[in-house]
Amino acid sequence: MARKNVLSSLMDPSKDRLTAVNPPSPEASSQRAPLTYKGIGALGAVTRSIDALAARADAAREIEARLTAGEAVIELEPSQIEESFISDRLVHSDEQFQELVEAIRVRGQDSPILVRPHPEKEGVYQIAFGHRRAKAAQLLGIPVRAVVKKLSDRDHVIAQGQENSARADLSFLERATFAGELEARGFDRETIMAALSADKTTVSKMLSVVNRIPGSVMTALGPALSIGRDRWHELSIRFDDDESEERALLFLARERIQGKSPDERFGLLSSHLARGTAAPVEKQPAPASEWQGPSGAIRASIKDTGRNYTIALKAAEASAFGAYITRNLDRLYEAFETEQQSETGD
Repeated sequence: MARKNVLSSLMDPSKDRLTAVNPPSPEASSQRAPLTYKGIGALGAVTRSIDALAARADAAREIEARLTAGEAVIELEPSQIEESFISDRLVHSDEQFQELVEAIRVRGQDSPILVRPHPEKEGVYQIAFGHRRAKAAQLLGIPVRAVVKKLSDRDHVIAQGQENSARADLSFLERATFAGELEARGFDRETIMAALSADKTTVSKMLSVVNRIPGSVMTALGPALSIGRDRWHELSIRFDDDESEERALLFLARERIQGKSPDERFGLLSSHLARGTAAPVEKQPAPASEWQGPSGAIRASIKDTGRNYTIALKAAEASAFGAYITRNLDRLYEAFETEQQSETGD
């Protein structure tokens, strides 16, 4: 499925759908210099990283601009706003969120959030994107600048997913969790792919991860921003074993593990579970052999495991014969050593 201009394929406002905005004019596009990756080594890597972050931020702003263009920006009280019916983040109280709160406190809310009239509550609005901005405004006790637009559930999740996917601070696990919630609510794969701007293979991997790893484990791990698709998929395979969830939760509950960052917790848990995946090799016990005296008055069951050699005597004379062997162990061992030496020629 072609994923370009997904938003522009949505229906017009007369049917309560999103309306695409014309793409930037050639003149405007020509004014923006293309991204160039310069430099080599550590400095070059930093430059490329900064350029990539800037490009993703520009992409998110462009999506927001298309969705809010031509609409009036109003102010809403935080009490009038509810979060989306599908969550797209595992945590809000991270370092970047605190920086956002401070930025809004100093210079105000630069760009509005997108909300829709709540489908079930009069006078209440549901956030499509801008959850962190709304949360920051709530903490600061100020109104939230917002654009109100009528959106169907499908348009709502596509707007929410595409705006969030364009941002650099959303982890693979958070995107996968979003995909899992969409699937659980009955959205088809085409909608999930459009919402996440992801191809079929990536969406399949996302759903595999969230369907295999228990929710309690994902919550205990945290978003782990630097962990990519392949490592999450590798970890998810560990949970095909029924005992892995309990092992993982017990490990993550350790005090020293809780003090680590989500990325560190991920690496430690992955190693911990990997150590327990190899099934122990069970050595088959050697069958017991039997010995019987000439008269049949005494019998012995002999068992050899390689490290232990056991003789179990039976019948009436077992105790007396056992005591005799015990008294003569030294002599028997000397005879054994003499025989061994004669066989080896020492």
